[in-house]
Amino acid sequence: MALGLLRHASELYAKSSLSFHLRFLGHDISLLSALLAIFVASRVLKLLNGLRAVSSLPGYRVPFQPLAPPGALIPTSWWNPGLYAHWKWKDTLYKDFQNENFSVVPFLLGAPSIYTSNIDVMRQVVSGGEQKTSFQKSPAASRVLIKWGQNLVGAWETGMWRKHRRVMGPAFNNKLHEMVWAETLNTYRQMETVEGWHGKDVVEIPVMQKLTTKLALLIIAKCGFGFTVDCSAPPTGPDGSMTVQEALRVLTDSYIVGLMCPDWVRYLPGFGRIREAFKAFSTFMRKEIEARTAEVRNEEQSAEERMDAFTMLVRANEQETGKLRLSEQEVIGNVFILLFAGHETTANTICATLALLALHQDIQNEVVEQIVTVVGYDRDPAYSDYSDLDKVLSAFYEGLRLFPAAHIMIREAAEDTVLHLPNPVGQEGTTPLPIQKGTQVIVDMVGIQYNPRYFDDPETFRPSRWYGESNESEAFSAFSLGPRACIGRKFATTEAVVFLTMLLREWRVEPLLKEGESRRGWRERVLGSPILGLATAVGEAPVRFVRRKQGGA
Repeated sequence: MALGLLRHASELYAKSSLSFHLRFLGHDISLLSALLAIFVASRVLKLLNGLRAVSSLPGYRVPFQPLAPPGALIPTSWWNPGLYAHWKWKDTLYKDFQNENFSVVPFLLGAPSIYTSNIDVMRQVVSGGEQKTSFQKSPAASRVLIKWGQNLVGAWETGMWRKHRRVMGPAFNNKLHEMVWAETLNTYRQMETVEGWHGKDVVEIPVMQKLTTKLALLIIAKCGFGFTVDCSAPPTGPDGSMTVQEALRVLTDSYIVGLMCPDWVRYLPGFGRIREAFKAFSTFMRKEIEARTAEVRNEEQSAEERMDAFTMLVRANEQETGKLRLSEQEVIGNVFILLFAGHETTANTICATLALLALHQDIQNEVVEQIVTVVGYDRDPAYSDYSDLDKVLSAFYEGLRLFPAAHIMIREAAEDTVLHLPNPVGQEGTTPLPIQKGTQVIVDMVGIQYNPRYFDDPETFRPSRWYGESNESEAFSAFSLGPRACIGRKFATTEAVVFLTMLLREWRVEPLLKEGESRRGWRERVLGSPILGLATAVGEAPVRFVRRKQGGA
């Protein structure tokens, strides 16, 4: 009897417990369903708001903003444009929409954006300078540029930019460019000795980037910072653990982890080299700023004689007071940008130019003919020859057009405004496109440089398209436009003209082919898949130098 009652009680408990759990589970499912419905509704609302922000301009509707994590970390695919769509899809990207502008509206994470390959639209959003405009550099996108401190390139507000420009501007003058010319000439001569070119008729260069990177770093070290260095002894950090060249290489090669990710990522296992590079470079910069500031403050003769950009930057900053004066961290930020922009972009473009000339021997011969006509064989080129070596400069410009160093520029609408989109070729006028505050405008420099509106046969390497153009022409849009155009443009072109003149006068540059490889295969390997980091770089470029005979090829 007692056993029966116990069994009955147990069954009742089991039934009630099951009923309770089913009710509880049902409640959980209802809650999850409600939360899911709220989430989906919020994402639909985000998508609708994003479409409204860009006035429903046709384009991509994707989960993430492609230029910020996590979209930037995911490979380019049909559902995620990522960092590289504007290069990988450059032949069809704008044709698909039959427009020079398209929108990208994320429904999970990120701000809506408009991509443009039109120079007139570019001019509307990047030509701010002293004038207040409706667009500013995106603070979020600029974080990668101000990792070391606020600087001229990363400044997004007009007042902030004006402050940095006031201090940086005096550093880039004609005396500096004369110094760049002379030091590039000397560095080329040193390179001949250190690299063992003397007495050889053929020299094989397995990776041209290593040579151009060494050149550019040495020039920025000498002319940018006034260091006494040569090809065999690049500048080293004070602790001796890592050279500045190696630290820069590590930082630029790993820019996504080193510059885009939070600082704590560097302290995870496997990131020791990045951590060491940050430490070495930071220590190096602080020591140099401290030493150069002391020289300027004490009015030492050595400081007065220095014409390098770094000393002039420090001197200009010492003359400022109050809010116009840069902090130490801001000086460091400008130093990093000067070092990075002064060597990475120039090195990559010189390398791309040489690779293209190696593939186009007829154009290379045309450039060499001008070099021999202007300079001859019995003297070194002089700074006064710069304007007469326009075919050398045009080859560099064309290399920069095909592989633009700054492949995108990001601006953000600081207020509700209207973009005026030029109508298709053959139709006059513009079409207004209202956009909302916070919308990003991505200036696609690859799209602009390959836009047939501006360049006939845009895929073709044709330096002659630049012949006769003024050096200040806005056709050279790869350096940006307006007051905020690249401050180091003449620095870079001066360095490039000297190096290319010296090298091409003495050597014919050819592709260095693998066994069984065709020139077409070499072209695809080297130029087909450039690396789009903070600057554009072609693939590893193996070339052969063949010594020229005077008066012939």
